Amino acid sequence: MGRLAERLGIDPDVLAECGQREQTRSDHLRLVAGYLGWKSAPAGSTAMKELEQFLLDRAMEHDSPTLLFNLATEYLMAAKTIRPGVTTLAKMVAAARTGATALTWEKVAHLLTDQLRADLDRLLVYDAGLKMTRLAWLIKAATDPSATSVKTAIDKLLYLRNMDAHTLDVSALAAERRRFLASVGRRSTNQALERREPQRRYPILLAVVTQSAVDQVDEVVMLFDQAVSARESRAKSKTDEALVERAKAGEARQLLLDVILPVLADTSIPDEQIGGLLRNTIGMSRLREVVSEGWKKLPRDHGRLSALHASYTYLRQFTPQVLAAIDFQGSTGTADLMEAVAILKRLNESGGRKVPEGAPTSFVPTRYAEYLAKARKDGDETAYRHYWELCVVLALRDGLRSGDIFVPGSRRYADPATYLYTPEQWAPRRADFCKLVRKPANAAEAIEQGKEELGAALAQLEQTLAAALPDDTGAVRLDEDDQLVIPPLSAEDVPGEVKELKAELTGMLPFAPIASLLIELDVRTGFLDCFTHAGGRKQARSADLKRNILSVLIANATNLGLARMSEACGIPYDVLRWTQEWYVREETLREANTCLVNHHHGLALSKVFGGGTMSSSDGQRFPVRGKSTTARDMTVHGGQVLSSYTHVSDQHSTFGTKIIVPGAREAHFVLDDFLGNATDLPLFELKEWGMLRRTLHAAKYLSDPAYSRKIARQLNKGESLHALRRDLYYAQQGTVTKPALADQTDQAWCLTVLTNAVITWTTEYYSLAARQLRAAGRDVPDELLAHISPAHSENVNFFGVITVDVEAELDGGGWRPLRPVAAEAMSI
Repeated sequence: MGRLAERLGIDPDVLAECGQREQTRSDHLRLVAGYLGWKSAPAGSTAMKELEQFLLDRAMEHDSPTLLFNLATEYLMAAKTIRPGVTTLAKMVAAARTGATALTWEKVAHLLTDQLRADLDRLLVYDAGLKMTRLAWLIKAATDPSATSVKTAIDKLLYLRNMDAHTLDVSALAAERRRFLASVGRRSTNQALERREPQRRYPILLAVVTQSAVDQVDEVVMLFDQAVSARESRAKSKTDEALVERAKAGEARQLLLDVILPVLADTSIPDEQIGGLLRNTIGMSRLREVVSEGWKKLPRDHGRLSALHASYTYLRQFTPQVLAAIDFQGSTGTADLMEAVAILKRLNESGGRKVPEGAPTSFVPTRYAEYLAKARKDGDETAYRHYWELCVVLALRDGLRSGDIFVPGSRRYADPATYLYTPEQWAPRRADFCKLVRKPANAAEAIEQGKEELGAALAQLEQTLAAALPDDTGAVRLDEDDQLVIPPLSAEDVPGEVKELKAELTGMLPFAPIASLLIELDVRTGFLDCFTHAGGRKQARSADLKRNILSVLIANATNLGLARMSEACGIPYDVLRWTQEWYVREETLREANTCLVNHHHGLALSKVFGGGTMSSSDGQRFPVRGKSTTARDMTVHGGQVLSSYTHVSDQHSTFGTKIIVPGAREAHFVLDDFLGNATDLPLFELKEWGMLRRTLHAAKYLSDPAYSRKIARQLNKGESLHALRRDLYYAQQGTVTKPALADQTDQAWCLTVLTNAVITWTTEYYSLAARQLRAAGRDVPDELLAHISPAHSENVNFFGVITVDVEAELDGGGWRPLRPVAAEAMSI
């Protein structure tokens, strides 16, 4: 009343008795609601029925009464509907929870036979052998790729199969309901599940075992891959160490050769005098010492398979069980390998020791073939079996990685053919694709075109080498021995004005908290609209929901975590947890990132940075706390780390992210997000691969300074983004604390989204600052701007109390004012 009196310019005491009558209050409420466009929701109205359906849908996703109540109030506010009384709304929440439970039970009750109920009940019984319940055992993820972990994963898989979990059809429940129930089962304590009534407990446990039946297949195959690879890496390390020691031991022999060869090459020394001369010159004691050391010829692989053979017993602890439990299948060209796998399975089952005559060996690499040949020649059937079995296991591992081998029912190791277009689907798309990559639709024409390009590139390289002098240390050249010499690329000659211009532009950028920066970008890009509900249902976008999504993004990207973020921004933890579970996932993060990259690509200054046609890929190491299947100990990084593999365009935007094991070859992942690029970036410069293209690239790099400089600039852009990610990912000393790959992947994508947000925001304000300088008469050429990186975080605050106010207003129609240009800068 005081504010109303102030607006009316009257004494507040005049309005003291206003509103005491109930009718007056009702009339005023009706008038205010009508003026603001709000509507009431009486019992039985359409609005109340829509609210009931909304609550039922949300109750199928989450069981927290408090959260459901808060979601209902947000829904009503977004729909501009006057909230009913608290008691009424609380009763509606309770009814929705009851309805969700009844509906779920109705859909799965036919599956819950007496035997299955007994099996599910046993999940909650403490097992003295396991020292935990079967449920806790099932949901406990492996933390290292050891033989014990592989066998435990197989035990879990067989346990689930004995329950027929892999055959249970729960598709009657919506996917989001199954995910929610499984999530509840994984997070709930054993006591909490036991206290639930059967109509709620059994669907939860059913969802856990059906989801685990699929996940466990992937875990077994992944651990098999990593365990075999770990032993192969150990064998490689031992081989490398042995080669070093061999080189040291061979130094004495090399010194003898330095004495012997000149004597042998001297034709003036009679043949009959050579022996005596060498013995006198070298000395018999030294000759006998070197001869006594022995010197065996190394096999073609330098002894790596022999070193791996030392781990044969270790690998046998789990490889027979893996072959028996997993249905490996092969695509075209793997018939011999699949026959060998079948033979090995039969040998394991029967206890046979001898590999049958005629067993396939075509999959054995040439570098290992001599081991089999020698064992067969010597009649050593045991050695032949061991080496042949090792080759089968390695080939199976390689086939899984390449996609030649797949596992039916797996998510991660599914048949790659299921992801490809059929010939009928490809035919209408072929012309557009070939036009996009600027290549002929006819394969023969494309190969001929490549040959012509290669001929031109090699001719240019020949000219470069012919023009370079042997003593020209700064040029690609042939030395006196006709050996190719590639000198380090010299530092780029960057104009001196670039540093001054960057400092000036940076000084004009406004300061912004990270939350405000994201809110501002959403106004111009709408990237938050990409975070759709996991159930696929659309709902009114409230400011509170956007606030929650932004808070989850910041919590993950800065490594604060949801608990610390809740303290920093004041949003309840369970609200953030629910938002992350249902809105912030890899699918929506990819879409939001694409939205930011496309917006950035459309900026005029981005075209100055690059055409968006070039890409570089690199892994960035992050320390890991605790055990994780993606982490490896690396001495150079001071402990356990994982690798976040990113794809960066020449416009400084990141369009792909993947978590990989740091010891893995990054080349295996280079095409993943490149070929799956969903952004507007016209990445055609690296759209091809293969021996011909690699040779063409190498020739062009060596002969064309502009091309090699362009690649160096692109690599520098990637390094600058590494530094920006380090700045963003500051909490907990930048250490990854989540052990599961799925959680690590989501967090990596959150970091990528925030990195692109900072890049986009900085590019926009660099553009405004450059425009202002030009309007003041300054000459700001694009040639200088091209050398300035937007990977700049000094103007963005990531720390302290985080206020996420989506409805906050910005000056200038959504833009922040630039800071004034320094007087000395204007006088330049």
